Amino acid sequence: MKQLDYALVRSRSRTLALQVERDGSLTVRAPLRCPNAAIEAFVAKNAAWAAEKRSQVLARNENHPAPTAEQRAALFECARRDIPPLVERYAARMDVCPAGVKITGAERRFGSCSGKNSLCFSYRLAAYPKEAVEYVVVHELAHIREKNHGKGFYAVIASVLPDYKEREKLLRQ
Repeated sequence: MKQLDYALVRSRSRTLALQVERDGSLTVRAPLRCPNAAIEAFVAKNAAWAAEKRSQVLARNENHPAPTAEQRAALFECARRDIPPLVERYAARMDVCPAGVKITGAERRFGSCSGKNSLCFSYRLAAYPKEAVEYVVVHELAHIREKNHGKGFYAVIASVLPDYKEREKLLRQ
């Protein structure tokens, strides 16, 4: 197997880490005094994993290219129009009350729930099937009851969307 190209970042961390970036490039994070030979061995040991993750990231980038300014504006508009009514509908069904709903430009996550129960959703959700959007809405509403991703959290989701695992897969395609 050929040697992988990567960027090396040294820090005060105590462990080695291999990260596949959103553009498909690789970053190795290493302790300040870690020998280069140990870093090379670590990269070689994890080369198959890195190659697989890199191909997944590149495929995802190909399937979901960055939107143009026009597309972004259209997606924002769709998200502002479609997501709040879904939140309202599922919040009533789940007997929870979010403090607020915002549509954001987040690129690394589809949604979030603050400690004060304010929900944020990325405009990018508007590009996904309605089933996937409903899953993200229910996922974030479930955080109002369960602030973690434990069994109780997924039980709340399953009580509303028994097929949530299939819906979650739609976000990864």
